[in-house]
Amino acid sequence: MTMAHYDTIIIGGGPGGYAAALYCARAGLQTLLLEKLSPGGQMATTSQVDNYPGFENGVDGFALGEKMKLGADRFGAMSEIKEVTAVVLSAKPKIIHTTDGEYEAETVILATGASPRTLGLPNEAKLVNRGVAYCATCDGMMYKGKTVIVNGGGDTAVTDALFLAKICKHVYLIHRRDTLRASKGYLETIRNTGNLTFIPDAKISEILFDKKVTGAKIENIKTGDVTELAAEGIFIAIGRIPNTELFIGFVNMDAQGYIIADETTRTSVPGVFAVGDVRTKPLRQIVTAASDGAVASKFAEEYLLELRKTKTASLS
Repeated sequence: MTMAHYDTIIIGGGPGGYAAALYCARAGLQTLLLEKLSPGGQMATTSQVDNYPGFENGVDGFALGEKMKLGADRFGAMSEIKEVTAVVLSAKPKIIHTTDGEYEAETVILATGASPRTLGLPNEAKLVNRGVAYCATCDGMMYKGKTVIVNGGGDTAVTDALFLAKICKHVYLIHRRDTLRASKGYLETIRNTGNLTFIPDAKISEILFDKKVTGAKIENIKTGDVTELAAEGIFIAIGRIPNTELFIGFVNMDAQGYIIADETTRTSVPGVFAVGDVRTKPLRQIVTAASDGAVASKFAEEYLLELRKTKTASLS
């Protein structure tokens, strides 16, 4: 049975994926985007996006995802809601297996994103967008003038806490160890930030809520003592997990599992590109993912041009 063939297949329908779909389709490439859930990816779970240019009052993440899809649709990109179950990126053309059929493509753009690590507490998932958040720069403005808790001890947690301290009434930084793992340069800044309180040797044992988060129970790991903190927001900053399981053994990854790709978005496999949160990069935001998608389309187009030249030369 002949598989449907495309110039490029994009795996993942977040901002990086749909930006790539828009640019590839606009360049005249036969483009298919595969997404297992809905347009927007994790962005679609954010009720208020305040840091994407062009929306002076912010925008709902789900609505923004739909708009990105419509933009790609306009130029002929195809989208299908299907989960990718396996890939053969070393093949020529490359092969993509899904829950409903197989496809082949000359180029593949990986846009599967990264998922935040959770605390695994009861009610944590259902309180997302109701006080539980995983990105301070994405959701912080929703808590302006309020008291919040940040859970974590690395650079991300500390930078989140310092960012929130600029806009929130008070910030509590909770960490399991007695010292922070963050860069030493941050420590003096924390000590000099009057509305930021560091609570060491502690963990969140329970999220308190009514309809929204009202606070948390904080357990001292050494003594077992439990206290309650009133707060309207809890930011969990204990790392992210790149969604790269399907690509292990095909493309080079770093120790954390992120696909190694520079600003060209090219991976270790010719014709395979990585965009957005799934690749190694210093800043993971909606706007940088969209930028990656545009860049990937340029190099995918160049790859296809060289491929066609090679095929033409071999026939002459």
